[in-house]
Amino acid sequence: MSFNRIIDALKNPNGYFASTPLSLLCAAFAAMFFIFTVIYSLKHMKGRSGLWRYYLYILATFIFTLGVLLTNNFIILLISWGFLGLLLYLLIAFGRREGTPETARKALVIVGGTDVLMLLGIVLVWKLTVGSSGLTGLFSLPIVSGMRIQLDGTVSIVAYICLASAAFAKAGAMPFHTWVPDAAENAPTPVAAYLPASLDKLLGIYFLARITLDVFVMTPTMNTILMALGSITIIAAVMMALVQHDLKRLLGYHAVSQVGYMVLGIGTGNPIGIAGALFHMFNHAIYKSCLFLAGGAAERKAGTSNLAKMGGLVKSIPLVFVTFLIASLAISGVPPMNGFASKWLVYQGVIESGDSLWVLWLVVAMFGSALTLASFMKLIHSVFLGQPSEDVKKILSKGKKGTGLLIGIPLVVLSMLCIVLGIFAWKIPFGEYFSPEISGQVNYLGIWHSGLATLMIIAGMVIGYLIYLARTIKKARIVAPFVGGETLEKNPEMRVSGVNFYSTIQDIGVLKAIYALAEKKLFDLYEVLMKIVAGFGIVLSFMHNGILSRYFLWFIIGLVVICIVLI
Repeated sequence: MSFNRIIDALKNPNGYFASTPLSLLCAAFAAMFFIFTVIYSLKHMKGRSGLWRYYLYILATFIFTLGVLLTNNFIILLISWGFLGLLLYLLIAFGRREGTPETARKALVIVGGTDVLMLLGIVLVWKLTVGSSGLTGLFSLPIVSGMRIQLDGTVSIVAYICLASAAFAKAGAMPFHTWVPDAAENAPTPVAAYLPASLDKLLGIYFLARITLDVFVMTPTMNTILMALGSITIIAAVMMALVQHDLKRLLGYHAVSQVGYMVLGIGTGNPIGIAGALFHMFNHAIYKSCLFLAGGAAERKAGTSNLAKMGGLVKSIPLVFVTFLIASLAISGVPPMNGFASKWLVYQGVIESGDSLWVLWLVVAMFGSALTLASFMKLIHSVFLGQPSEDVKKILSKGKKGTGLLIGIPLVVLSMLCIVLGIFAWKIPFGEYFSPEISGQVNYLGIWHSGLATLMIIAGMVIGYLIYLARTIKKARIVAPFVGGETLEKNPEMRVSGVNFYSTIQDIGVLKAIYALAEKKLFDLYEVLMKIVAGFGIVLSFMHNGILSRYFLWFIIGLVVICIVLI
């Protein structure tokens, strides 16, 4: 089949495969992340055994990602989605940390479990639309059929919840989020950047947007539920990120938190909110992938991802520091970065939603950005700007500066995209790219001229730097770092790593109890389900212990119950 025939097939809305501007844009981003992951992996994964399988899994993940993005058939989507879950398990298993096998199983159980819900949702959609055509109609069920389902009955609501659950699990939204921080901590860095940080977010939110815009007709109640789940995801995940001591685990919780903004935007149900959510989906994939790749370079240089054992890496890997700083500003919503541009749209969508609790959702979203900035101040200090640990000092005294071209290329391109997409966001025709339903309907409530604001920010920075030079150029005095008058060289135990910047919040009233429950993994759906299953196992072991008299007792009890029911 020639290239032109492939394009014509994708343009056919009645075929098994069909493209939209949104799906093509997602596919382009998926291709970019695939290329960057391979380039980065050439150095980062060098020396590991079985690399041919690793690169095969990376390629297969990209292929099945295209299958999800470019199909117009529920069954093909389900098959591709299922293979992506298996590949997620295999790629996470390439990690060398102690908890990697359990992390891989956890991801497979959560994502695979919601695949069952997706299948149930697809069957219910088939029943509500073309169920009369027989079982064969299920295999030709299109995603976009021109007949959207009203959420006015139990079956339709259950169908939407089942499909949305699969999207939530893939994207890492609450309550299916707990596999993301574990995978971020234990999986190889390129895998964490490729899947939880970028592709899984694209696929999960893309699917949520499709079922919300193309399959179902949303109600105000369901929109409110989505906004509530988005807000809870934002604030709960960022509060957990504040107290983390591992670099990649902290980034994993922020990957969860940022999904909340996307769910919140889609839940607004208005064009500007949906446009903001989808724009934030792309922006998040860019800066989060950059953060993971830069964090992986820092981990490689320091030999650890434990924040307490890092520090002082800015002079050794300055390029990594600059790109990490840019991505940190982007995820924190600092203008004129791309993260601010998309959050700005989400904020406006929340205001325009008219929901009775819109003020609460708006406060939570903005407060979440403030806490994100606070946690990245801790992270940058602990990794790059703070005093190095004794182990890092030994490593830096032996190692050479820089990271190499293979590490630098993805970081530079991704960080530049954070700046360019932020400055020129006002030129992006959101409606045309994202969805026909919102094309030409995006009305901006606030005033934000990104070009002018960027010039003013640059001018302010230049003026501030000149004032700094004018006051310090003749009066600068260089002294050894000290705390309370004691120099760190003589008293290394007085080093402030930054890890415990916000530890005191764990002792505040209600938060203390919540953090204690989180420590016990009471909010971890996987752990809760495992305990329930283990409890059933104990009961069954007690019942089936090989003692004949006890079997006879269960038989009598069962017979009595049946008689009572029949009577």
